[in-house]
Amino acid sequence: MTDAIVSLLREDRQFLPSDSFRAAALVNSKEAYATLYERSLAEPANFWREATDALVWRQPWTVFQEGTGGSSTFFTDGKLNVSESCLDRHLKTPNAHKAAIVWEGEPGEVRVLTYRELHREVVRLAAALLDLGVKPGDRVAVYMGMVPEAAAAMLACARIGAVHSVVFGGFSSEALRDRINDSGAKVLLTQDGAWRRGGVVPLKAMADKAVENCPNLAHVICLRRIDSPAKCPIVLREGRDHDWATLLAAPRSVEASSLAKTPEAFSAEHPLFVLYTSGSTGKPKGLVHTSGGYLAGAHVTAKFVFDLKPTDLYWCTADVGWVTGHSYIVYGPLSCGASCFMYEGAPNAPDPSRFWRMIERHGITILYTAPTAIRAFIRWGDEHVVKHDLSSLRLLGSVGEPINPEAWMWYRRVIGGDRCPIVDTWWQTETGSILVTTLPGAVMSKPGSAGLPMFGIVPSLVTEAGEPCAANEGGKLLIDAAWPSMARTIWGDHERYLDTYWRAVPGKYITGDGARIDQDNYTWVIGRIDDVLNIAGHRIGTAEIESALVGHPAVAEAAAVGRPDELKGQALVVFVTVKSGQTAGPELRAALTEHIDKEIGKFARPDAIRFADALPKTRSGKIMRRLLRDVAAGNESKGDTSTLEDLSVLAALRGGKDEE
Repeated sequence: MTDAIVSLLREDRQFLPSDSFRAAALVNSKEAYATLYERSLAEPANFWREATDALVWRQPWTVFQEGTGGSSTFFTDGKLNVSESCLDRHLKTPNAHKAAIVWEGEPGEVRVLTYRELHREVVRLAAALLDLGVKPGDRVAVYMGMVPEAAAAMLACARIGAVHSVVFGGFSSEALRDRINDSGAKVLLTQDGAWRRGGVVPLKAMADKAVENCPNLAHVICLRRIDSPAKCPIVLREGRDHDWATLLAAPRSVEASSLAKTPEAFSAEHPLFVLYTSGSTGKPKGLVHTSGGYLAGAHVTAKFVFDLKPTDLYWCTADVGWVTGHSYIVYGPLSCGASCFMYEGAPNAPDPSRFWRMIERHGITILYTAPTAIRAFIRWGDEHVVKHDLSSLRLLGSVGEPINPEAWMWYRRVIGGDRCPIVDTWWQTETGSILVTTLPGAVMSKPGSAGLPMFGIVPSLVTEAGEPCAANEGGKLLIDAAWPSMARTIWGDHERYLDTYWRAVPGKYITGDGARIDQDNYTWVIGRIDDVLNIAGHRIGTAEIESALVGHPAVAEAAAVGRPDELKGQALVVFVTVKSGQTAGPELRAALTEHIDKEIGKFARPDAIRFADALPKTRSGKIMRRLLRDVAAGNESKGDTSTLEDLSVLAALRGGKDEE
């Protein structure tokens, strides 16, 4: 048991919301939470009908759920248009002139898009996509930075029934290519470049390299963000590439204009997006989320978890390329009529005060960020925080990986001034929306605990043997039944979806996380129990890393593991054996780092590369990653080594050194 787990098990501090916060909260007591929660289990159809009454159902649903487990569908006879619930419904209310997105670029410029202005941009882009031949069900890839047009791109796809696949702008050309080809995307939306720490990330140039080997891709639409040939030269290939502004300004067909303004309604089970996440097999998984169930989950959780008020300016610091950006920058908050803040660049550009300066300047009221960022803020020093007025903040949130109690306490004390409740949140790309948290006005928070189950969610734990865990006993975290916002399948591979998530314990969802549930029913998530690492909020499959490394001509074998890291939660350590005739050393280490940059992206760079003559294996040839994790962390291996083929291999690894 690691020290981190021990600290979680011994944590006993508790914090209640203030009387003033509770008095204004949407759910303002433990009894109110319990009533809603019990109703969500006993009368799910009635609960969800009332909870989503603000959404626009063109054809109201009468069937809440059909099927069980991984075969479940929700709201199956209902029809809606997701963009209508996020935009159109606000246009006949005072929200029409309210800020939907307040955006700040890294160089410092600010833009504000009201709901009416965002709606106008989405309609224009939707019409342009229709005139390019995009039809309902077609896939559209989005490879952009943190600009308002990225949100508009997602909503435009939703408006015409196209299935968007957003690819994080930190991914390499090769990773983008693979995701475009796997989804069969017909159109790519990108931009010339994005600002990052004062430099320019050349997204269009990277996209050009990717689409050289994407035979099904017909069109590329490029936004001019940098708009400087000197800083970010781009090439628009005739017949394939389109300048974003020119395309949107062009005359539209009558049919496209009409359909974009008055969009079609789609089945609740119509796919809304495919989002790729790392898998333990090395091939990224394209998780498919549907329109009705996903939007219902994102809407309800955004409303209640963040206790959204008409006066809030809410900031989720995630990238739109991750599910957090989908659910809690775009679909959840906008369906609630919230004002969302977006920031383009790095948190320390040009200095570590950037976040706090923006909170003070814009009057941001809710901050939702990752433990990785919080640990970085701690390392940079309190002096960057205390010189700014953060009194506008009223609620803090945490997302991405388990937060250690001391980081939680620092977040509350230094950022929240010992007055802001903290909503830690546990969920996954697969879940679509938050499943475990503490409603901020209703119940106490425990530093390090994700909290209590959200409406309709029943977590449980089982031991390695499959037996139910007792209170405070660690085990494998399951969800006992299906819920509306869950992913319905893996794109093109439903059997993999069922095998990965539903078949090990029939009828129950396998989260892949280890946890404990305490005597108060609070869930304490410990971390992954499979071979997917959570590094600085990015889920990275070890097999994907290993596959990329073995693709280098000098590498014979590779094994990737995580070790505890104070800043990132987990650090990536890779063990490499080289082919005969190859020389292990600093030059190869640098080459392998560059290779990972190229194949996956810089965010997946190993923190340490160790060369070895051999890797510890069982007699059947399976690499014993458990032993490598111990070596990487500097721990003695106390587990069973009886299946290890050659003990001298382990001894040699312990005598080696990292190169950081």
